[in-house]
Amino acid sequence: MSGAGAAGARIRVAYTGEPGAFAEEAVLRFFAEPDALPMSSFRAVFEAVRDGAADAGVVPVESSLLGTIRENLDLLWAFDLPIAGEVTVPVRLALLALPGERLDTIERVYSISAALAQADEFLRSRPWTIQTTYNTAGAAKQVAERGERGAAAVASARVAAIYGLEVLADNIQAGDNNRTRFAVITRRGAAALVQAAAAPVAVAGPARTSLVFAVRNVAGSLHRSLGAFATRGLNLSRLESRPWTERGSRWEYLFWVDLDGDPASPACADALAALAEETEVVRILGTYPRAAEE
Repeated sequence: MSGAGAAGARIRVAYTGEPGAFAEEAVLRFFAEPDALPMSSFRAVFEAVRDGAADAGVVPVESSLLGTIRENLDLLWAFDLPIAGEVTVPVRLALLALPGERLDTIERVYSISAALAQADEFLRSRPWTIQTTYNTAGAAKQVAERGERGAAAVASARVAAIYGLEVLADNIQAGDNNRTRFAVITRRGAAALVQAAAAPVAVAGPARTSLVFAVRNVAGSLHRSLGAFATRGLNLSRLESRPWTERGSRWEYLFWVDLDGDPASPACADALAALAEETEVVRILGTYPRAAEE
């Protein structure tokens, strides 16, 4: 037996980016003693979990400032890997550069597009050239490995020590309440192993269930589908739609829902049964403890 199932083995957890990335921080927050495995893309994380190269993966699904990371919703649907947990990470951004650089010597700034958007007010204060990369920590690593003078990266301040950089400006993000929510994915049948490897605080919250459904193309179908939860006093903490591309026709959608509850409870079970009668497809992505908020 390999991975988390082997006696004394550390659970292998894939994430996107380089050491120091916010996704790596999510791994370290959720798991007690993980073996964190950096990957080059979101899809690569899903593939590593599907193929057994990792026991679990951590992918961002929602930013409190920028909204849903839609690529990962599409990948959750395409790969059909269950969600076994979630974790939120505060987004604190800094401007990092080689030792000896100053704000007035910087000409170029690199980072992922989401981080650049979150630091937009600060970045617009100077005539810098802004360039996107695939990852915050990857941007810092690039500046360090190239020894690139006149360049800086937007990333977590903790990345500076990893790559031998200095913090030129800290807390450059817009506001102090920005969070990114990450989903912890695994293979079917392995959710219990993932939760057993989690830090106690990561699995202490009340239940949340993520699911996807598609309504029939008849008047009032979506209203009746949502009513299955409302009439039973169940809260939906998130609802949004994505194109149902597999159908091959325009203007058909999948509805993504986060339900505050557990299908094992009578009210949730009744709601899901009523939902199934009204919809074409219902897929439960996972039931897991809600992440603790700071």
